[in-house]
Amino acid sequence: MGKIETPDGVTRGILNVSRRSLLKGVGGLALGIFFAPLLRGMDALAAGGPLEPNAFVRIDLDGTVTVLAKHLEMGQGSYTGLATLLAEELDADWDQVRVEGAPADVKRYNNLAFGPMQGTGGSTAMANSWEQMRNAGATAKAMLVAAAAQRWGVPASEISVSQGVVSHAASGRSAGFGELVEAAAQLPVPEQVQLKDPKDFKLIGKRDLRRKDSADKTDGSALFTQDYKLPGMLVAMVAYPPRFGGVPRKVDSSKAKAVRDVVEVVEFRDLPHGRAGVAVLANNTWAARQGRDALVIEWDESQAFTLGSEEMFAQYRDSAGQPGLPATSKGDAEAALAQAAKTVEAEYEFPYLAHAAMEPMNCLVKLSSDRCEIWNGEQFQTVDQAIIGGYLGLAPEQVSLTQLYAGGSFGRRASSVSDYLLEAVAIAKAARDKGVDAPVKMVWTREDDTRGGYFRPAYLHRVRIGLDQAGKLQAWHNRIVGQSIIAGTSMEPFLVKEGIDHTSVEGISNLSYAVPNLQVELSTPTNIKVPVLWWRSVGHTHTGYVAETMIDEAAVAAGQDPYAFRHALLESHPRHRAALELAAKEAGWDKPLAAGAEGEKRGRGIAVHESFGSFVAQVAEVTVKADGSYRLDRVVCAVDCGIAINPDVIRAQMEGGIGFALAAARHSAITLKEGRVEQSNFHDFQVLRMNEMPRVEVHIVPSAANPTGVGEPGVPPLAPALANALFAATGVRLRKLPFPAQIKV
Repeated sequence: MGKIETPDGVTRGILNVSRRSLLKGVGGLALGIFFAPLLRGMDALAAGGPLEPNAFVRIDLDGTVTVLAKHLEMGQGSYTGLATLLAEELDADWDQVRVEGAPADVKRYNNLAFGPMQGTGGSTAMANSWEQMRNAGATAKAMLVAAAAQRWGVPASEISVSQGVVSHAASGRSAGFGELVEAAAQLPVPEQVQLKDPKDFKLIGKRDLRRKDSADKTDGSALFTQDYKLPGMLVAMVAYPPRFGGVPRKVDSSKAKAVRDVVEVVEFRDLPHGRAGVAVLANNTWAARQGRDALVIEWDESQAFTLGSEEMFAQYRDSAGQPGLPATSKGDAEAALAQAAKTVEAEYEFPYLAHAAMEPMNCLVKLSSDRCEIWNGEQFQTVDQAIIGGYLGLAPEQVSLTQLYAGGSFGRRASSVSDYLLEAVAIAKAARDKGVDAPVKMVWTREDDTRGGYFRPAYLHRVRIGLDQAGKLQAWHNRIVGQSIIAGTSMEPFLVKEGIDHTSVEGISNLSYAVPNLQVELSTPTNIKVPVLWWRSVGHTHTGYVAETMIDEAAVAAGQDPYAFRHALLESHPRHRAALELAAKEAGWDKPLAAGAEGEKRGRGIAVHESFGSFVAQVAEVTVKADGSYRLDRVVCAVDCGIAINPDVIRAQMEGGIGFALAAARHSAITLKEGRVEQSNFHDFQVLRMNEMPRVEVHIVPSAANPTGVGEPGVPPLAPALANALFAATGVRLRKLPFPAQIKV
């Protein structure tokens, strides 16, 4: 399908999929229950070729098993998880299994949780692939067994497979996968296969499986977008308007073009997502940056956004004073509040947040008259194909997307408007229109990435809760104000109902605690032009904090232990309870904390939250010094994510989510002044430092339920557990994020 020259000078195949494998998987996926029927009626493989019984596995003559991963590997362990599922049913030798990114093809690589759509997000990779990948592996094994049975003249029922070897115990015969590939490839693909009973799993649930991306990332051979180089490729860097909504009025590019190795300067505007910019194309990144910095641009900001964060939150407070659209109405919260023996009122502020992935946004584009080729840490294939194809006047299938490793995303690469890819395409098109016909790699600096928008929205919550004389929770009234990340996108028909963006209210509109009167309202401002997008755990980032700190306040108002209060209110939610119980037990909740040094105060807090089908409880232990500064000493985390496919990956994702959430709790915020983003790099948009990471213990709740996600659910409980621990130590409630560096008692 094509060749690519990498920086080390090695020319490699960019898409090692045969013509037959492209053709034979064009049928639809029937909810992933049985995969093999996709391949009925197709021609047999030519002699000497690999065994490719379906779109997800290829077995070569040397016995190597290649898993085609439809989900992006961005550090969350999806390549390892998908390979585990397939290799389990194939009974492959783990050391002979490798993984490569699947091409963009929604007909074969549909995300069954989104469908019809190929993409990675919402912690769906394992959940939607659970049976699909197992069936793919079982199908390949059945064909290898059939080939062996035919060759040896024995019943297939007498043949066993283990660690990549097919054996017949009675005759003492055995063969590696590679020895049977040619014969197996000539056999019909079975329409239905038997999956293993979980008690027979050999790989799923094992703790010592090495991740499939670790070695490459450790020795530097892993290739990200920044590593790829096509012959004749130019690097583009963009000057963006200082305020969202600005456009170039006048551009003087003479100094930029005088920079050595600068080739051209182009503008783009009138893109579907509305952003404009001026790009400098050069033979290398340094020249492109020097040229970009040498541009003299007069910006037209007549339509630009000019409000600062303070003015925005003032507007939000005004909105919170008025009824919003009802997201949940159960009972009569107002009447119950009026009759409550005790009430608690609180207002919460959550800032904009950048995703701050280790690898800033970038994209490599090659255009021709009837094709657009893209190399990218590709997260939303179907969305990107549709938007880019529409912009270029191409059919989606004329937009090819090669999936590379991504150096993190946290939601940023899953752009519902394909913003940075579209800009890279627009630059390549503008250059081509000027006679510069070359592949173009658009590269962002950290400053571009921090200021570039598509942040987690800022939110304001105003909450009132009421308890009766016995301390029972009777009423919860919650008004939420914040931008919609869905309105105006192709996903609006599915995720916005009667004006309610589901992602703005998830985690509070379906509050798990038993409360007879619940009213949740949403106000969505339409005059804010700051680009927003989902951020790791999406709406749960703010709703989980509100729910778990307010329930803590309710427990204190009721004079009850925060753990016991929660436990009683979760009677109808056994999986919440199980996670809560395990976290409390392992943290020693029933025992007092060890005292700190002289002048120090110690506290312990707890939180439990469901997101993306998984249930996570966390207990935080803090030490507060005499000056009010504090450290998070320990986090005990319990997670119920169904069957644990890769326990080490689950632990890593919980640990990573805790660190990610702790940065937002302690440091991170994007603020605006007169419409300009004030932060630019890690010195002022601070992420967690290594010395701030607490000791983390992760415990997995045993479960027989189908797997759910772990990429995001570790994030929501951390900040409220920490806030509750700080309250326990100081008596101070924290309702604005990030927290102050010192807690003033």
